[in-house]
Order: sequence, then structure tokens, then C-alpha cells
Amino acid sequence: MPVNALSASPVQVISKDELQLTGATDVGQALKYMAGIQVKDYGGVGGMKTVDARGLGSQHTGVVYDGVQVGDCQTGQVDLGRFTLGNIQSIYLTIGQDDDIYQSAKTAASAAVVHINTQAFMQDKGLSASLLTGSYGLAGASLLSSKTWDRWHLSAFADYRRADGNYHFKLKNGLQTISQKRDNSDLHDWRGELNAAYSISSKQTIRLKLYGYDSHRGLPGAVIYDNPLANERLADKNVFAQMAYENVMSDHLKLKAAMKWNYSWMRDNDNQAGTPTMNPYMQNEVYATTTLWARLCEGLSGAVAHDFQYNYLSMTLPSCPYPTRYSHWTTAALRYAHGFLTATASLLATHIRESVKLGEPSGGFNRLSPAFSLALDCGRGVRIRAGYKDIFRTPTLSDLYYTGVGRRSLRPEKNRQMNVGVTYQAHDRHSRSTLQATLDGYYGNITDKIVAVPRMFLWQMMNVGKARQWGVDATLRGMATLAHGYSVRLTAAYSYMNITDRTNKSDVYYADQIAYTPRHSGNAGITLATPWGDMSYHLIAVARRYSLGYNIPANRVAGYADHSVTLSRPWQLGKVKLTTKLDVMNIGGRNYEVVRYYPMAGCNWRLGITLDM
Repeated sequence: MPVNALSASPVQVISKDELQLTGATDVGQALKYMAGIQVKDYGGVGGMKTVDARGLGSQHTGVVYDGVQVGDCQTGQVDLGRFTLGNIQSIYLTIGQDDDIYQSAKTAASAAVVHINTQAFMQDKGLSASLLTGSYGLAGASLLSSKTWDRWHLSAFADYRRADGNYHFKLKNGLQTISQKRDNSDLHDWRGELNAAYSISSKQTIRLKLYGYDSHRGLPGAVIYDNPLANERLADKNVFAQMAYENVMSDHLKLKAAMKWNYSWMRDNDNQAGTPTMNPYMQNEVYATTTLWARLCEGLSGAVAHDFQYNYLSMTLPSCPYPTRYSHWTTAALRYAHGFLTATASLLATHIRESVKLGEPSGGFNRLSPAFSLALDCGRGVRIRAGYKDIFRTPTLSDLYYTGVGRRSLRPEKNRQMNVGVTYQAHDRHSRSTLQATLDGYYGNITDKIVAVPRMFLWQMMNVGKARQWGVDATLRGMATLAHGYSVRLTAAYSYMNITDRTNKSDVYYADQIAYTPRHSGNAGITLATPWGDMSYHLIAVARRYSLGYNIPANRVAGYADHSVTLSRPWQLGKVKLTTKLDVMNIGGRNYEVVRYYPMAGCNWRLGITLDM
């Protein structure tokens, strides 16, 4: 598992034990405890959650699930709220050039990557069952089981959630104060996995995964004074199967490959509009990747990788072109680590072609993207690091082909970002205490930003945006043993983000902060571990933002502070370990907004019980 203080690029990690000490129930909520991350949360138990690293936009953040990318060719965004934490072993975020060059080529195609690692292939996990209940009709259950026979390891996971989600709120809309219950905010979803691993030999392993997800939820919509009702419903189904093979041929050579088939079906049903709409979308994906790693000489290693992906999107909208995308990614990377110096460099080649059944396809996309990182060990636990990444995000199929809005001549949205930082790590064996601290500054430019602009009676996607970003991320992690069985753990993170529009000097919003990007944000937590249980307090604070790029008082979204407390206690009942956990979130009870006119729940609670056998 990477360590931020030892990495040449910013890396933040949350382990399973740390997740248990927060009030998070899904990956989207867990990422709120990282520096430089903004999670766009539309409220409610089933509200969508997308992640934005350093203000680049959620399309610039990749998601890797057990070593294989998760994607969405339609929108380019992954809803992280669908990944509950019942089987998650760790989550880590990498920004810029990854230290690990033994990865797929597509992993290098994002400015930041969220890695989600599950307990699917952990040996002798046995049986773990949990029950969850809480405010607003929340109820859930999960079951995780695994078994090892000789060369086989099998595991299964199932998770179910439901909630009414109709919490009371107060929200000021213009000159009026709205006081009512959230409407159309219910959720019913389940997620299941079957996993198998087979050791062909001591050097060769095959892993298989079958995943299913089904969700039915209401989309509560924006709170508007003269029209508070919401009737939009979303049904979401996803099935994928993936196989991974690895052959560690020697200490100097290893190979891994993976294949994945993915099918997604989504139906958006809106009965609120004057003319009810029901729009289903279907995505088919086939993905394959191969990576070869070699130790070239002492301290120097290299890797080459090639990925191929096929995507097909269909929808029921009029004049649907039924686009098909063929994507190739190829990377070549070198890593040198010897003595006080660690350096990594890579070059990514992207080649994308498309075809359509109706009309003309886009001209495709070709680009070379270099990246590098460098770290110097200065001694006494101090390291200096620097990095650069030139990356881009391809227009989504909705950007290109959505009826009346898409524009097939769009260019990729480009980002060039530099990072310079200093890290510190110390460990005192006598007092059994540790301390890690990082401070990173970054500067970047975004060009050809894809935005929707009005043209006559319709809006259309165009490359008219430019933005400049600079900021600071700081993290602090410490642990100290107070006495036998007693310890304290501290975490803190702070981000300053200055991301301004630089499109046209004649625009009234030129040099204004881009929408939904706070200049200041941070979090802090303290956990006291005792022989009879753990007590944790966490704070998430976000300064004011603007709902539009024009930073005037009418567009201002107030800042907020969210306080939560977690109490957990283990019980040993013979061979069975029982853990009870109580979370109290948003103790202040304020219905703050992450997205304007989407109020979050006030003070609420969750109670969970887990049995490990």
C-alpha cells in the first residue's frame, strides 16, 4: 500500500480500520476525508456522488476497482455512492504520475485515480455479516464469505440498502424560507459479487470476478419555492465480468493481463415535466489490457502496457446516432530508485476512433501525453518531490452525440499540471508513535475546456473554456500510545484552491473562481482507542462557493461545517466477534448545501452490528 510521505506524487490512503472510525457508508462519503477532493453530493441516502480532484472536474478522475478500470462512456463520471464499504479493504487516491509503473495503460490516462481494493481475494476471511439501521427509514444488510481449498480461493459478497430519505429541512430560497420534507428521495439497491482465484503454480494466478448491481431511486430535484414536487425516477442496472492473469516469471520479469465485459442499463423516468419522458440508455463495453514489467539493472525498471476498449451506446432519443468507440492506450515507463533518488517517467499514446449508424462520426483523437515525478531523500525523514503531467480527457459520447446539444468537432480537454512538495515521516519505537506530514503546491492550465453554451434556441457543447489553477494541499497523520491498551490517532487535511476562468478578458466573470470550487476546505479527526472501545470525532469544513462562474452574491453558496461522532465497541463471544457501531452525523443539524438547492439532511444517526466468524 503506498505511503503519502514516501511517494514521489501525492497519494492519500484510507484503510479499512480507518473507514470503520468514520460515519461513511460508501466510497463517495469516504473520499470527503481527503485533501484536494471535492465530492459533489446531491443529498439523500441514494444521492449521486462524483469526485473532483483539484477542481479539474469529475471526468478527469479515473476509478479502478480491484485492478480494473470502471468507466462510463456516456457521461465520463462514475457514481461512487453505489460502492458501499461492506467489502472494502482500502481506498487510495493518486494525483499525477503514479510511482507504480506496473499498471494498465488506461490508468495513466487520468489526472487522478481512485483505487478501490476489496477483500475479495483475502485468504481465510471466513464469514462476516452486518446489519444497519438509521434515520429516515434506513435499513441495510451485507454478507461476506470466503473459503480456501488447496489452490482455490472463493468468496461471495452481497449488500442491500433501502431508505425513505424524506428528511425535514429548512432552506432559504430567495426571500422565502422553505420548511418541509424532502420528497422523492427513496432508495432501494443491492450489490453482489462472486470471486474466484486459482493458483496455477507458485508464480501464476488467475482471478475471476462477477459483479451485479441494481438500483431504483427517486431523484429529489432542486428545492424551488413555487414548485417543490419531484417525480423523476432513476433505475440503474450494471453487470460486469472480469478475469485477471499474472505470471511472476522471475525477480526480473513479470506479466499481467486482464479482460472485462461490462453492460450498463439506465432508465430516467420524469413525470413532472409537461410531457412525461422515459429515456433508457444502454452501454456495452469490452476491455482488455496487458502489462509487461522488467528489472533492467540495479535500481532501474521499465514497463510497457497496451489497452483496448470497445464501447457502444444506444438510447431512445430521436435521431440517436448509436455511436461506437474504439480506444487504444499504450504506455512506456521507466522507474529509477536507488539511494536518495527516486524518479519515474512515462509516455502515454492515445488513439481513438468512432463510428455511427446515423450521420457523421467525430474525427477521432490522437495524442501523446508525457509525465514524470522525482523524489529526493534529504535524511531525517524529510523528502522533497516534484512532478509534471500533461493529460487530457476525451469528450464523452454525450458531449459528441447528444441530440441537439452534442458537437462532433469537439477537441479533447487538456490539462498540464506541475506539483512540488515536501514530506516528513518519523517513528519513535520507544513511545510507539508515528507522524506523517505533507505539503504540496501545484500549478496548472486547462485549455479547450468543454462547456455548454447557448446558440440561438439550443445549447451546444463547445471548446471555449480556459482555466488556471494553483493551490496547496496539506495533510497530517499521527498516532501515539498513551498507556497499555490506550492510543490516540490524529488526522488533518487542508486545501487551498484558486481555480479561475481565463477564457475571455471581456467576460464579466473573467478571473472569477469556477463554479462549486471553494478556495478553502479541510477536515480533521481524532480517535481515542481504549480496551473497551473506540471514540472518534470528525469535522469536515468547506468555505463558500458559487453555483455559477459569475461570482456575485446572488450565486453564492454558503460554507458549512459538518461534525460527526462515532462510537464502536467489539465483543468476543466465544469464536464469534461482534462489533457494534453508532454514528451521529451533522451534529449541528444544519441543512447545508453541497449543490445549490439540494439541502443535506440535518442531524441523523446510524447503528450497525457486525458479526465475524
